[in-house]
Amino acid sequence: MPRYSPAELRQLKQQDTGRPFDLADRLGVPEAALVAAHVGHGNLRIDPTPGRLIPAVHLLGEVMALTRNRSCVIEKVGTYNDFHDGEHAAMTLDAEIDLRIFPRHWSHAFAVETQGEQGIRRSVQVFDAAGDAVHKVHLRDTSDLAAWESLKRGLALFDQSDAAEFGPRAPVEPAKSPPEKAETLRQEWRAMTDTHQFNTLVRRLKMNRLGAYRIAGAPLAVPLAVGAVSRLFDLLPQTGTQVMLFVGNMGCIEIHSGPVHSLRPMGPWINVMDPRFNLHLRGDHVAEVWLVDKPTRRGPALSVEAFDAEGGLIFQCFGMRPEKGGDHDAWVRLTTSLPKLAEAAE
Repeated sequence: MPRYSPAELRQLKQQDTGRPFDLADRLGVPEAALVAAHVGHGNLRIDPTPGRLIPAVHLLGEVMALTRNRSCVIEKVGTYNDFHDGEHAAMTLDAEIDLRIFPRHWSHAFAVETQGEQGIRRSVQVFDAAGDAVHKVHLRDTSDLAAWESLKRGLALFDQSDAAEFGPRAPVEPAKSPPEKAETLRQEWRAMTDTHQFNTLVRRLKMNRLGAYRIAGAPLAVPLAVGAVSRLFDLLPQTGTQVMLFVGNMGCIEIHSGPVHSLRPMGPWINVMDPRFNLHLRGDHVAEVWLVDKPTRRGPALSVEAFDAEGGLIFQCFGMRPEKGGDHDAWVRLTTSLPKLAEAAE
């Protein structure tokens, strides 16, 4: 990994007008190194512990929440309400800011202030031990600036160094699917009563999500054509189907619940540009797509799930539950109309 001094990183950042994520990628450094280099130059190290940080973010009022992986970015406008802390998992359960938080990956956090054309841009930025972004909170014109100053005072760390050390990025686990356990997988899969039982099942069978899909077979897991992703996003605005869209990384999952209205493709990007919900998806990163059927007490949970070439999960999309206003039959019709991998190969 190239080594730059904090002063060199500040200069490189000043000369670049693109996204910090892209600059860090070009330089071969973690994104958090660019942020840390500006500590004392507009940025402040703060406590990343979700149990302290999220209640302080709640007091900011309306903000924009951003979560990303290397292929997809989700942005939701709202307030961090109804926070439930936990040692291993925490969550916010607001209709707009709906998060699943995994605290052990919240290693570094910064209060960031950047001078822009429209004034000072303020954000909270959280990174994992490798310096990859876990979650970001961007203040809006309506956010409470007194609460922002209080957040900085209350969460500031003693260490305000502009240098930082980061560990190696954990590799994506390749698909694990021991074929001798395929029938056991199918039997126990069909016996599930809740989607959350799936992760426990595949771990016990020494598999992982993608590996299980590859050997389960139809109708539990049906391989779709890569083009099914763009077709899915074409159909959502056309049909008005309400969905639950999950995008995340090892430290945070952000969920959009509701319809998708405004689709604006641009080059390889599939963009949703709704007033309080944006999504930016690299369609060219999609290598595998699966239509997955998991039984629950309330009926089958049908999802479309996309993976990159390394086997990393990009997003999951479920139909909204009927008790939340969704139309299960419409979601079934939409998903079963998506092109299958076998059809694309013919």
